[in-house]
Amino acid sequence: MNQTQTAPLAAALDILSTTPYANQYGYSDVSPFEIVRQVSERTLEVRALQAERAVWTPDVHVGGFFAHISNQSDQRWTITPNPSAPVVRIRLGKRGWKDSCGNAFRLNASPVKFYDFNF
Repeated sequence: MNQTQTAPLAAALDILSTTPYANQYGYSDVSPFEIVRQVSERTLEVRALQAERAVWTPDVHVGGFFAHISNQSDQRWTITPNPSAPVVRIRLGKRGWKDSCGNAFRLNASPVKFYDFNF
């Protein structure tokens, strides 16, 4: 490997020191995961975090398939560790971090939960 090929790996290792979370992106929904262990330069073990909806009242309007939530960007979640959740491996490839099923992950400094009520 030459220097240009190893640069993304070095950048990934620098990111891991400041980003303890890996958020899973499924279309418009986002689910929080915590990084449990770094297996190698390209492999991480992650575990799902428990996310419960905090006090938030959806502003529901008639329309769409069921209804339209106009304030869904204001939703709040209480995110806590879930030690009983299974540990999953994600790998860094040409198109970013993915698990064995092809689900996309992004590393982040904080956990993110978003549910798209309008999808």
